[in-house]
Amino acid sequence: MRYIDEYRDAAAVRSYVKAINRITRQPWAVMEVCGGQTHAIVKYGIDELLPKTITLWHGPGCPVCVTPVEMIDKAIEIAACPDVIFCSFGDMLRVPGTLRDLLAVKAGGHDIRMVYSPLDAIQIAADYPKKPVVFFAVGFETTAPANAMAIVQARRRKLSNFSMLVSHVRVPPAMEAILDAPNRRVQGFLAAGHVCTVMGYTEYEPIAHKYRVPIVVTGFEPLDILQGVYMCVRQLEAGQASVQNQYSRSVRREGNTRAQWLMQEVFETAPQQWRGMGTISQSGLKLRADYAEFDAERRFGKARPAAEESTECLSGAILQGSKKPAECPAFGTRCTPERPLGATMVSAEGACAAYYRYRRLPAELRVKEN
Repeated sequence: MRYIDEYRDAAAVRSYVKAINRITRQPWAVMEVCGGQTHAIVKYGIDELLPKTITLWHGPGCPVCVTPVEMIDKAIEIAACPDVIFCSFGDMLRVPGTLRDLLAVKAGGHDIRMVYSPLDAIQIAADYPKKPVVFFAVGFETTAPANAMAIVQARRRKLSNFSMLVSHVRVPPAMEAILDAPNRRVQGFLAAGHVCTVMGYTEYEPIAHKYRVPIVVTGFEPLDILQGVYMCVRQLEAGQASVQNQYSRSVRREGNTRAQWLMQEVFETAPQQWRGMGTISQSGLKLRADYAEFDAERRFGKARPAAEESTECLSGAILQGSKKPAECPAFGTRCTPERPLGATMVSAEGACAAYYRYRRLPAELRVKEN
């Protein structure tokens, strides 16, 4: 394990730990809503530095992890079609569908390409005008503006062979679903700083007011996270519930209005299935009717209902903050990054993958990475 002492601002981190200890009077449960934050928490042992009375739950902040099985199956079905060039970010290739993953389809000889931007897929469509080119558009509001721009570019360049399989999700409705759950444990949130860079945080203010939970927009460094925890716990101890912005160096209250305009031009909100969480109202984005010509589901058919996921996999409970990865009987044995049962073990930002890398041994037995 890479201990916090290796972090460049370790002294500042420890000062925040002391400050949190000073203000904590009762148990609190805080959820971070970002896989990147989860990774930093587990990597640096931030949760182990906190008072025992503070529990950090890991939320549905990994877009790879929450993409539903039926959408993975649809991607596999499209990618296996003759002459199709299927483009995707690399972390989606190993997400298990009902029977196989995209990497297995690629190994079978089909043309599946890993890209780093949706604009790469646009260029491929321009280079191969006689072949259908499909881009797998997944992610939170963070990636939606770039995907919207790709659609606009495809129209401008008259790329009739380009389409997009859209599986975008929105954070605020997922937070409300967690707060509405009958077994709710979460009392405060660390909101994802990169999402708020695009969207701002006005959407979170009604949630804080309705559910009486503090929400702190937080960055991704260990110091950011501990400052976010401190701000959240301070509100909880004072009986307050408002939205605060720890990540002020990147986030404005109104967000990036030009990016929001582009998203609204191309996408509209819709119900969305979340892996392990079910359907959440208005938690997704779909292409507007004006851009339906670029909808891969319209061209290739709707996604089929998925078969049941592995009953061994507890990813749904982990994503909702009611279980930790190590509580899963299959963790680290029947479920590993090489042979994952669920998506939370596939993505580098998945909670199970982070625990597998950094928490397979008790703290006293961990060794530093080379």
